[in-house]
Amino acid sequence: METGFIQSFIEFLVVFATDWLLPIMGVAFFGAIALRLLVYYTINRQEWFAIEFQKRLDDFIDSDQFKNKSSHSYYLTTKKLLEKTYYELFEVRSYMKRRKPDFIMSFTDRIFLIQQGTAWFVRDILKQLKFLPYQKQSHPKIFEISRSTFQRNPCFNRVFGIIPTSVVSDLLNLLPGLFIVMGILGTFLGISQALPDLGAMDLSDMEGTKMVMDQFLLKISFSMGTSIMGIVLSFTMSLINTFLSPNKAFINAVERMENALYTIWNISDNNSIPSNVVDFDEHKDPVAALAEQAIDRQVGKKAS
Repeated sequence: METGFIQSFIEFLVVFATDWLLPIMGVAFFGAIALRLLVYYTINRQEWFAIEFQKRLDDFIDSDQFKNKSSHSYYLTTKKLLEKTYYELFEVRSYMKRRKPDFIMSFTDRIFLIQQGTAWFVRDILKQLKFLPYQKQSHPKIFEISRSTFQRNPCFNRVFGIIPTSVVSDLLNLLPGLFIVMGILGTFLGISQALPDLGAMDLSDMEGTKMVMDQFLLKISFSMGTSIMGIVLSFTMSLINTFLSPNKAFINAVERMENALYTIWNISDNNSIPSNVVDFDEHKDPVAALAEQAIDRQVGKKAS
């Protein structure tokens, strides 16, 4: 009974592999590429924000505003630069809203929650930096703060805010090995299907023997094709996983943010927070917010 069940199961696998194995491998390959691109783009938004933040920090250090001011608060400087980065990134979108009253947000903003994720990051990191005790020679745990803030971001660690990027990435990393296993499985199943045909050979009938051998070789070549396809898909998927590695993008984002925050720490001389400091408001119109910052800078210059 067990032998009959095993035989039936093998026959089912043979039929399944013949009809569906290659299409399944193809669908899995192209689906994996799409998911890899989505995961990489989602994680890459973190590095994008860190790069933009670094640019504005460099501009600030070269500006007269920094050179003419003798005292710099770590929290206030970081807060102003984070807000400036956030507002300027979405300033163009704000103009578009005014030109198109029915416009809510861009397509990529909507499906990847870019603006929400950026706002969440700014709010969360400011909460942690606010309570850092300032000592010039100390080394605060900025790397841990940057890493944990990125990791906890519900918009940047989930595709569409739903699918966990870490789980998807782990599954995609397994695919190259699975493609090889599926290819070898197809090969062995094809051979097992072809071998019984050899029992029908009659060596006295040369024409019939030739037909049996032709059929046997055709099935063997098809079964070998699944292994070749598995190797090709595995190699290609490995390259894609290497060049579109979300781990590298995440590490680059953390390191960029850490370097920027350490630079601000080194140019600051306190971490005082005045009582009249307004909390970050991601719902404020970017154009209006940047205009307020420009006015504040002009007032500060006149006062000095």
